[in-house]
Amino acid sequence: MAEYGEWNRKGATLSDVTATKEYGVSRAFIIKGIRAGKLEYREGTVWGNPYLRVLRSQLERYIAEELGADRLTSGKIQTELRKVKKELADLQKRLLELEARRTELERALKKQTTEHPLAADAARAIVRRRG
Repeated sequence: MAEYGEWNRKGATLSDVTATKEYGVSRAFIIKGIRAGKLEYREGTVWGNPYLRVLRSQLERYIAEELGADRLTSGKIQTELRKVKKELADLQKRLLELEARRTELERALKKQTTEHPLAADAARAIVRRRG
């Protein structure tokens, strides 16, 4: 049985679709666990599409029992690796955007300093503060 308040805790539940992505188990595997009494579930719908919501802790225990602990850990590792790769790609994209913006701003500052002599003094002061 579920612990008190476990259904309401953030991250404690997941849908059958998310379980398929994170752990590589099928909907049929989850239904088999429900019928065996190993998994508690709740039904839900999003935009008229039905899904099953199960407790993560029970699902992990069930996967370890049925498929082995190695399968569970490899699924977790693959999921985390996927998340890390995605975050790295996002950060690299953001870094390129920031570098382009920095170059653009430096050019604008250089152009402004050549047009206005008083602005050159301000630019030198900024460079001194950086350096």
